[in-house]
Amino acid sequence: MSSDYKQRAVDLLKALETGDPKPFSYINPNKYIQHNLNVADGPAGVAALVKSLPPGTKVNTIRVFQDGDFVFTHVEYDFFGPKIGFDIFRFEEGLIVEHWDNLQETASQPSPSGHSMIDGPTTATELDQTEANKALMLRYMDDLLAGRRESFPTYFNGIQYIQHNPWVADTIPGLIAGLQALAAKGQAVVYKEVHKTLGEGNFVLVVAEATFGGVPTGIYDLYRIEDGKIAEHWDTLQTIPPRADWKNENGKF
Repeated sequence: MSSDYKQRAVDLLKALETGDPKPFSYINPNKYIQHNLNVADGPAGVAALVKSLPPGTKVNTIRVFQDGDFVFTHVEYDFFGPKIGFDIFRFEEGLIVEHWDNLQETASQPSPSGHSMIDGPTTATELDQTEANKALMLRYMDDLLAGRRESFPTYFNGIQYIQHNPWVADTIPGLIAGLQALAAKGQAVVYKEVHKTLGEGNFVLVVAEATFGGVPTGIYDLYRIEDGKIAEHWDTLQTIPPRADWKNENGKF
């Protein structure tokens, strides 16, 4: 059954565009935990979301990966404006029982190095390296959270490092300069906690809680690993709404 988890996730996302009812049957009707804080819990929340979407909604899944019972996708959306998102689905016995996501408005300009938020390789390779690559990214995040800055360059394929964040250029100097420029504008990125690390082969997604300019933010970072080094990076940042505005009580993470 698990071999079609990816297709089920892609079909469900596409159904937001097409309205096709069949993929909604992939959601467990008795147990569906929603972590998008703008959507009510359970299948009823999904139904209400679908009803609220404007005509002309577009959903284009760029990347889809699987880690055990989890499928994670990198998606180009257009509803109430263009957005880039990551979605995570957890399956039990062939049905989707839990969903997390993180959306950011699509950048109007390419990155300083000319990349979009979604271009680049889309297919996982080196499937035997999944656990090693996840472990690498956990070590990296441990060093990041502990402020061990001297170790950062050792993680990257320095001169070749490709960056898809719209505000940051390629290479390690580009990364450092970009983060310093954001901080100078009062938009410092400060990671607080890693909640999930999911991988397939040479791609690893890190789900983290952070602040961006002091505002609570979810950051989903997707990394492509090459020869044990970080070679490419995509991300989305989404403000976490105040508790009073949550449509469910499940929390962002």
